[in-house]
Amino acid sequence: MKDQIIAKIKEYETIIIHRHVRPDPDAIGSQVGLKKIIQASFPDKNVYAVGEEDPSLHFLAQMDEIDDTLFEKALIIVCDTANQGRISDRRYELGEYIIKIDHHPNNDTYGDIKWVDTTASSTCELIYEFAKYHQSLKMTDEAARLIYSGIVGDTGRFLFPNTTNKTFHYAAELVNYDFDRTALYNSMYDVTEKIARMRGYILQNFEISKSGATSIKITQEILDEFGISSVETGGLVGTLGDIQGVKAWIIFIEEKYIIRARIRSKGPVINTLANQYNGGGHPLASGASVKSWEEADELAKELDIICQSYLN
Repeated sequence: MKDQIIAKIKEYETIIIHRHVRPDPDAIGSQVGLKKIIQASFPDKNVYAVGEEDPSLHFLAQMDEIDDTLFEKALIIVCDTANQGRISDRRYELGEYIIKIDHHPNNDTYGDIKWVDTTASSTCELIYEFAKYHQSLKMTDEAARLIYSGIVGDTGRFLFPNTTNKTFHYAAELVNYDFDRTALYNSMYDVTEKIARMRGYILQNFEISKSGATSIKITQEILDEFGISSVETGGLVGTLGDIQGVKAWIIFIEEKYIIRARIRSKGPVINTLANQYNGGGHPLASGASVKSWEEADELAKELDIICQSYLN
């Protein structure tokens, strides 16, 4: 599979790299990390990273603005995106050839080449494995910074069970490159005062069911009260994770047309549930969306049932 991907990269002059909407460090890290590797390895190629901007991740990278015409004879590589519906920048459909690189379950088998490895901690882990694979590929300090950020993000700073011996081995190699780990950690995990106060609100208002399931609703009114936009709420998702007795939880975030559901678990598998509500993800970390608070209540009840079954 890696040989096929390298062959296609060598074949095309223009390469455009995508990732999923609402990016996280693994999405940006794998996307732009791969861009940096290809640029260093093949300086004559035109390589771009596209998608909507997320100001909270500008410390990692910003996207390229390119014309539609560049897609016509381009190689498209989509990183860290399980489903076509979640690909950021729909112009990927204009490309000539599509490669999928991902570590989520391969439920949507799009792409002409599909490299999907669900045993990997992150797509960034796969990108680093790819860079190590062939002598024609060159790592850079900036690519190492980006890839390391994605591994750290998707393993919860190496605490999640998706962290393997290989993950630690790769991380140990990456820290030998010249980048400021302290600055990177600070950028990833420092929170603003308003996010800290919102975490306090969540901790004061949650309730745990007998099964260990819990959820909390963040309405637009509450967001306005704390001066927070929905884009900034990613820093809230782990708030309930350290509480004794909590097995799985949902943070509902109201947006203009839908309600986002950020679902996390400490054991029960929740990505199958997310799939039923216009979402998906990992067994212990997924996202979904509902159209009303009534549907949000249904999703929360389903999570409670899953937690009950897990206890039994």
